[in-house]
Amino acid sequence: MRYPIHVDGHFLTEPVPELLQKHKLLTVPFIIGVNNHEGGFVVGDVSYKCLITEGGFLLFCYFIIAAIGDLIVTTYVGSGENRIRNRDGYTEFIGDFLFSTPAVKVVNAHRDAGADVFLYEYHHAPKFQKKRRPSFVKCDHLDEVFMVQGYSCVIFQMASLLISDACPEEEEEFSKIMMNYWGNFARTGSPNGDGLVNWPKYGEEEKYLSLDLKEQVSGHSLKKDRFVFLTQTLPEKIKKLEEKVEHSEL
Repeated sequence: MRYPIHVDGHFLTEPVPELLQKHKLLTVPFIIGVNNHEGGFVVGDVSYKCLITEGGFLLFCYFIIAAIGDLIVTTYVGSGENRIRNRDGYTEFIGDFLFSTPAVKVVNAHRDAGADVFLYEYHHAPKFQKKRRPSFVKCDHLDEVFMVQGYSCVIFQMASLLISDACPEEEEEFSKIMMNYWGNFARTGSPNGDGLVNWPKYGEEEKYLSLDLKEQVSGHSLKKDRFVFLTQTLPEKIKKLEEKVEHSEL
């Protein structure tokens, strides 16, 4: 909300949704993914503060208080009587709205344009992070960066400021797996290589790779129910409301 996208006619020749819809994209290999609790702590906390202190509260009220609010609340938190479910529903909605749904939109557009696309969902939160946030938080925004960039190197650079524990051996090994995937992709356009679980291309079956400390397994149709809700069900509801308002003004 702070940094709106500017269509300058050079770098961005058209609004991003139109570029995606028309497949005006570079069809180079593409890797994209999300963590399984993107709105769990950092973004969820910032979003909450933004809603309360920076005018975003009005936008939030639009979603929650307007007619479509009931649909969102029912889908994500149910009756609203369970405080734990309210918390989990809020953090899930933040993650889906800001990360998961946009990621799938982008990956679909690149796939349809003919690019080789690789999608992931990341599940492991580093040990040192778990000690610094609530126990309900799973794998938060940016948690995978520590593994992709070389966990032991990050530990060494940040130890004097943040971390007193040694890096667990199993996390070092997992970091090597992550670096192998990303290194292979940078060199060849495919994350796959010797000794690694096969990472399927994202195609019509919508396959992706689930990345966790203990295992890496393929899945399909990442958060499909939420994607359909946010890209079809909710927009259709909004459209009907807009049409109703237009008719009432005539």
